[in-house]
Amino acid sequence: MKQAKNKWQWLPKSKITNENVTAREKWLGYLAGPAGALLLNAVLASYLNVYYTDVLKLTGIWGGAFLALFPIVSKVIDAVTNVIMGQIIDRTRTGQGKARPWLLLSAPLVAITGILLFTVPNAGQTVQVLWVMLSYNLFYSFALTIYNMSHGLMVPLSTRNTEQRGSLSVFNNVASVMISGIIVALIFPMVVLPAIGVDKAKWITVMAVISLLALPLTLLEYYFTRERITEETADSAEEKLSIAAQLKAVLTDRYWVVIVLYFLIYTFGANVKNMSLVYYCNYVLGTYNDGITQTLVSVIGGIPMGIGIFAVWPLAKKFGKRNVTAVGFVLYVIGGLVCLLDPKNMTVVLIGQFIKNIGGLPCAYVFAALMADVLDHMEWKCGHRVDGFSASMQSIIITVCAGLSGGLFNLLLSRAGYVAPELIGGETVAAVQNAATQNVIVGCFLGVEILTGVILIVLLLFLNVEKVIHKEQAEIKARQKRQ
Repeated sequence: MKQAKNKWQWLPKSKITNENVTAREKWLGYLAGPAGALLLNAVLASYLNVYYTDVLKLTGIWGGAFLALFPIVSKVIDAVTNVIMGQIIDRTRTGQGKARPWLLLSAPLVAITGILLFTVPNAGQTVQVLWVMLSYNLFYSFALTIYNMSHGLMVPLSTRNTEQRGSLSVFNNVASVMISGIIVALIFPMVVLPAIGVDKAKWITVMAVISLLALPLTLLEYYFTRERITEETADSAEEKLSIAAQLKAVLTDRYWVVIVLYFLIYTFGANVKNMSLVYYCNYVLGTYNDGITQTLVSVIGGIPMGIGIFAVWPLAKKFGKRNVTAVGFVLYVIGGLVCLLDPKNMTVVLIGQFIKNIGGLPCAYVFAALMADVLDHMEWKCGHRVDGFSASMQSIIITVCAGLSGGLFNLLLSRAGYVAPELIGGETVAAVQNAATQNVIVGCFLGVEILTGVILIVLLLFLNVEKVIHKEQAEIKARQKRQ
């Protein structure tokens, strides 16, 4: 093979020099490092639309069509940039890896564009609309795409050691769970939102702090991660497959197809559940914005996730990642069925949610490790890695599911006769929803994930890549030595 010229000599070197994964790598690179960008993304996912409707008061623009249409158009743009970024990563060759350089670039971009989302000028309607559209796409279709694509490949490219890779997957997901389960679901609605209200200046200050926090933490992720797998061929020029060739390779491999379908179905079910959570707590399980119901449901969801860091990986090492995940989904389905026994009874629902979230632990913590096994298998099969292509597919799934689940949920609510709350005498007065609407909400919050859980159990029966991965990794190393 021809020697590859490194044009990226200026890149700062990783602080990780050990050939094996270290504690410093786990805690700084995979737990603390991603926390900043994950926090910003989680807060935006829950509250950016509140800023648009309640603070900027954009609801009436174009007869209400603006806030309905521009996110959909933006998701199309986002899907395209995901594909492009995946190909860019696959064609990047540096001494510091192919994904980590883009992680470094994303650090200032995420911080700057995060602030731009909120600094909408006090100007005419046209200027505000243009600013919102431009800032939204600069963040989601550009900056966050670069971060998500590179961040998502850190575990698969970290090492070929399946045990160490699994441990990194756990730490990587702990950061996400802590952010979404504690800060965004509990602290933000209980402490931050009451303090900032609809004061635009306070919103800008809070979101600027969160955005700027992402900068040093993402740099931490860059410095304390390492692409050991990419380094194996860092000195050789590898011929890159075209998109058509990559597509043919992955679609003819059952492991890749199964894990992508798995990710699609799980993401869709989780999105529908998350979309309906507030409505379920407001209109079925509790009363409108009582502050207690959603907190209890969130806490019950967070407790098992905290336990999971100590329990999941030892079980996965002993019984296999696929097997533990499948058993988890059995509990997942059982927990949902318990909730359905009496979806208006707090005690029954909390018991069911606890069982359900215990079952969801393996999926949350070991998916990245399973995906890494599949990517190694693809390298063994076709002689080329398809990391960027696979990362872009995951990002597209996340993007599509977000739009599809939201559209489906809103359509079902509308058809069932949902009545929005009104402001009367300065107080919010919520209507009692009819039986059809409550059934839609219960079906979305509980029923969809029961169905997707059953499908995922069946899919996992075909994902036995762990049986062959060690042999295939040995053959990959032997192939590299011959070259």
